[in-house]
Amino acid sequence: MKVAVLGAAGGIGQALSLLLKLDLPAGTDLALYDLAPVTPGVAVDLSHIPTAVKVTGYGKEDLHTALAGADIVMIPAGMPRKPGMDRSDLFNINAGVVKTLAEAIVQQCPKALVGIITNPVNTTVAIAADVFKKAGTYDPRRLFGVTTLDVIRAETFIGELKGKNPTEVTVPVIGGHSGTTILPLLSQVAGVSFSDDEVASLTHRIQNAGTEVVEAKAGGGSATLSMGQAAARFCISLIKGLQGEKVTEYAYVEGNGEYARFFAQPITLGKNGVEALLPIGTLSGYEQKAMNDMLGTLKADISLGEEFVKNN
Repeated sequence: MKVAVLGAAGGIGQALSLLLKLDLPAGTDLALYDLAPVTPGVAVDLSHIPTAVKVTGYGKEDLHTALAGADIVMIPAGMPRKPGMDRSDLFNINAGVVKTLAEAIVQQCPKALVGIITNPVNTTVAIAADVFKKAGTYDPRRLFGVTTLDVIRAETFIGELKGKNPTEVTVPVIGGHSGTTILPLLSQVAGVSFSDDEVASLTHRIQNAGTEVVEAKAGGGSATLSMGQAAARFCISLIKGLQGEKVTEYAYVEGNGEYARFFAQPITLGKNGVEALLPIGTLSGYEQKAMNDMLGTLKADISLGEEFVKNN
């Protein structure tokens, strides 16, 4: 099996690559690509870790070689958030990055499972989808917006609040991956209950946790370590699916269009990527209103990506 990480020299990319070097199945090839000249050095650095995963680094001119024959492609490439920036502020730079990478995937590994981490995910997934569609290679079962960071944050914050081991907390998070489009379904968390005030404050914290990190780093970066772990967790789930195991995850995918063209929801992963779209379950009154209120924003984010591909 071959896993390619595009944007491997950045904060998320290095954290993700380290975790994949440690956790990928023995015999896997890990291909690291980035424009940054340090990328081959990152690969050499990781190659000194004693696991049976082969790591190779590829620089600016070697994107197609890095992608050739990949089974899974994880994309954290692009500019990170800075203080005062919303994810949508990243659009002008990162839209072009994702389009370029998607065009290379079409040529080198059109059947790969592709996980988009590059923000704004609500928009960049639509860009990749429409690049693949233009090329005639689009399979909605194989394209994912990685929203696992929202899930692990929710697990962590609830564990802290309720005195539980967060690894034993399961939190459904649906919608999108930006601000109010992130909707944790706290009414469905087993074994705990929340007051109305707790629901409001927890929901707000989960939705704005990225800003919490950006501000805490005081201009020194955004969420890289936690996003690296979230992306690695999702990538390992993709691998388990390819190996025939049925795995349930949450991801931003193109489903049946009931809420929006792309929507984060529970899915079953398998040998073809998305094997099944699972229902979101019954929402509380608070959650139903929150979803109704955010769908306009989510649909506008998606339209922005669709228009970008049309016009470029």
